[in-house]
Amino acid sequence: MFEILAIIAVVLAIAIAIVLILAAAKPDTFTVQRAAAVKAPPEKIFPLINDFHQWGTWSPWEGKDPGMKRTYSGTASGRGAVYAWDGNKNVGSGRMEILDASSPSKIVIKLDFLKPFEAHNTAEFTMLPQGDGATQH
Repeated sequence: MFEILAIIAVVLAIAIAIVLILAAAKPDTFTVQRAAAVKAPPEKIFPLINDFHQWGTWSPWEGKDPGMKRTYSGTASGRGAVYAWDGNKNVGSGRMEILDASSPSKIVIKLDFLKPFEAHNTAEFTMLPQGDGATQH
């Protein structure tokens, strides 16, 4: 009986070691990229992303909690603009800050989620002219 338990313990220890080695070998960063074609020039899209006060007109997250508390600080728009939110379980709480804004093509945002889980990300919006509209990445 003791020999069977010892064998199970050794196999379990080896399995745990393999999982830990595989986890340690994974990169610390990841990238998720999406693209959408918008029938509007970058000059029309850019201000809607560059000004957090405008996000209610297009962001699907804004309608998930009608009672969500929003605070704005820093500059009115562009680099230095800050938007924080605190809402229900559907939206959680967090903070965004525009780190870079190059009109009309690129906006880089530091995105910090606090609830329901903590995560720190960088979101980049790139608007590329394409025909009579723009592709947003």
